[in-house]
Amino acid sequence: MTLTRKSPLMKACLNVARRLSLIAILAFAACAATTARADESPADVLQERAKEAAAKVAAIAAAAAPVDVAAQPSTTPAVVAAPVAPTLALPAKSPGSLPHELSPWGMFLSADIVVKAVMSLLALASLATWTIWIAKTFELSAAIRRVRRDRAALAEERSLSAAAARFQSKSGVVAGLIANALTELKLSSDITSREGIKERVESRLSTGEALAQRLMKRGTGVLASVGATSPFIGLFGTVWGIMNSFIGISRSQTTNLAVVAPGIAEALLATALGLVAAIPAVLMFNQLTRAIASYRAEVHDASGEIARLVSRDLDRAGNAPHNVRPVRAAE
Repeated sequence: MTLTRKSPLMKACLNVARRLSLIAILAFAACAATTARADESPADVLQERAKEAAAKVAAIAAAAAPVDVAAQPSTTPAVVAAPVAPTLALPAKSPGSLPHELSPWGMFLSADIVVKAVMSLLALASLATWTIWIAKTFELSAAIRRVRRDRAALAEERSLSAAAARFQSKSGVVAGLIANALTELKLSSDITSREGIKERVESRLSTGEALAQRLMKRGTGVLASVGATSPFIGLFGTVWGIMNSFIGISRSQTTNLAVVAPGIAEALLATALGLVAAIPAVLMFNQLTRAIASYRAEVHDASGEIARLVSRDLDRAGNAPHNVRPVRAAE
């Protein structure tokens, strides 16, 4: 019988030898532990004895297997060391690499120079809009009240000469209309056509109304311009900011939101400022347009009162316009 082909008796002897060796090892380890506890030996002595026991176990295992054990199936399960998963060490972010504060002021300070210029321009446009609206609102309110008061005074007068004497020391739209009517009567003093005089007086009064309306409309064109162009100016800043954001993405080779979000937020802030400047400007322009229309209606009513006074004087004069004597101080 060769060593490679084992008989059942040889196999049984080998198994018994292995078991006896394991029992001996366990008994030796138990004795060593008992002795260590009894003698209260230090930890280094116990560690040395454990090393000696491990060496004896290795010697017994080598002596118990003189034959080819590789072909013999093992009765004890092999213990395979589990692979240790590699840990991914994330680089610690320095305070300078963290995203900046995403507040409106922080985004303005960190924006590109072009986007910053667009935001500043929109802020100035919004400030100019509110300034003009407040000033024109007070101006229109005072002008409407004054024209209404002067029109009520004109309604009480019986002739243009009496009205001119009453408004001699006053200034304003109504006083200017009276002066225009007196000027036309003076220039037409040698003309006998009453209808022609009325037409020329009404023409001068219409010219005075248009002049008063143009003076009152000064500044409202800024509101119209701001309301019409601010969204597009803000859109230009947005396009420029998003373009810079994409350039930053290509340079950093990442699409992380911490890199992309600040630039896009700055770009959208320009659009928001454009809307903030445009929406109030449109509303204010419409409100001022209605107020100016109301003012012109009041001026037109005052002009009608003056035209009636002129017609009344012409009828009294009996087709003799040279008898209507204007007041020199009112010219």
